[in-house]
Amino acid sequence: MPTTRLLTLGYGAMSYVIFLAAFLYAIGFVGGIAVPRSVDSGVAAPAGQAVAVDVALLGLFAVQHSVMARPAFKRWWTRFVPPAVERSTYVLMSSLALFLLYWQWRTLPALVWDVTSPAARVGLHALFWLGWATVFAGTFMINHFDLFGLRQVYLAWRGEPYTDLGFRTSLLYRVVRHPLMLGFIVAFWATPTMTAGHLLFATATTSYILLALQFEEHDLIAALGDQYRDYKRRVPMLLPWPHRHPEATPPKIGPSAA
Repeated sequence: MPTTRLLTLGYGAMSYVIFLAAFLYAIGFVGGIAVPRSVDSGVAAPAGQAVAVDVALLGLFAVQHSVMARPAFKRWWTRFVPPAVERSTYVLMSSLALFLLYWQWRTLPALVWDVTSPAARVGLHALFWLGWATVFAGTFMINHFDLFGLRQVYLAWRGEPYTDLGFRTSLLYRVVRHPLMLGFIVAFWATPTMTAGHLLFATATTSYILLALQFEEHDLIAALGDQYRDYKRRVPMLLPWPHRHPEATPPKIGPSAA
């Protein structure tokens, strides 16, 4: 077995393991669950400094995450990086940007709201976990292993060419166009105790998601044309309103995440 193929597979596996650690830490970070630093227990700093640092950290992640996902960047990037590890590299860089955010996040402890009703608190905690479950499940409704680069490195290890999976609309993708992003938004906002730091995080990430989806959908229309335009007309972006064109025939294939 050629050494290059083995190294490619190992690199992809390493990137995936680091992603899993970043994803699991994200749950603890947002929910304040079993992690040394969270959105409400980061580095102590004056309020002005905390806002500046936190916005910079969020901006760094947003720029990395969006720029590396654009087709034009991928075409340029794969002149230097083997196509088989392009996705794994994207996943690795996103994970490292998240770890930097977790490490350097500044706390803004001022209380915005605190729900005291036991039933309401339980309900908000349930929504928090539902949001993360939606994110995780949504990755498998397209192709979890392709999304995070494992399929690409596995095929390279086998010496087989990569084949595009196409455009899929299964399960939640028939209800909203971006269930992963909907899950993130729910998870970020569903908290019984909202601090100023958590509010900054939730507001900034939601704003980024809404902006990034415009770029993603522009790329999808450029790649898929009328197929995606038809999907866009029938299925709402994030809020599961009734379809405006229920008489239309659903496409056989649907969107992939950036």
